[in-house]
Amino acid sequence: MSKNPIVYFEIGSSDGHKAKKFFSELFDWNITTVGSEQMIDAGEGISGHIAELAPEWGNYITIYVQVDDLDKHLAKVVELGGKVLVKPVQVPGQGSFAWFASPEGNIMGLWKPQ
Repeated sequence: MSKNPIVYFEIGSSDGHKAKKFFSELFDWNITTVGSEQMIDAGEGISGHIAELAPEWGNYITIYVQVDDLDKHLAKVVELGGKVLVKPVQVPGQGSFAWFASPEGNIMGLWKPQ
């Protein structure tokens, strides 16, 4: 197993219901509404969700890499020429996440479980 595996994905959309319809029909994914999120069960693959965020984030797909220390990895992002976009955010009962951009502008997420 990888030292820092890809553990989750997120599809950002300005119209979550439209995205839900498209991806569930295209890939036969089971997508259920939990609160304001559309949770994706991709079967054998990793799980994810569809998020409706503020327009400035636009439409996107990002993956989350599991790490043991968010702050340490965010410091390394900056050291390597990247940029922190979202500082660590606690997800109650689950863990914490953060977003960064590589020097070329690729956006990825970091995840640290509880």
